[in-house]
Amino acid sequence: MNEFFDSLGKRWQRAALRYGVKIEEPKLDPKVAEELLELARVVAHTSERRFAPLASYTAGIAVERLREAKTADAEAIAAYIREVREALEREPPV
Repeated sequence: MNEFFDSLGKRWQRAALRYGVKIEEPKLDPKVAEELLELARVVAHTSERRFAPLASYTAGIAVERLREAKTADAEAIAAYIREVREALEREPPV
């Protein structure tokens, strides 16, 4: 995606090794990144704005579970996140 995220992926990989686990370096697809940023934006504009980072985290967990259950490419993952984000956007403000 960019130099920052390439470096961050390597950090996650090295940290996992210190926990005795070898993981593949996490990569962030630009389409998926855009949907995650949009999700955080939507959540940040609700009454629970401080939950925006946690919303992104739970999206990551959900995406990984989707990938475990069914092989999903970046396009499908972006659509999955977009579906939930758009549903949140349609909800009336609290």
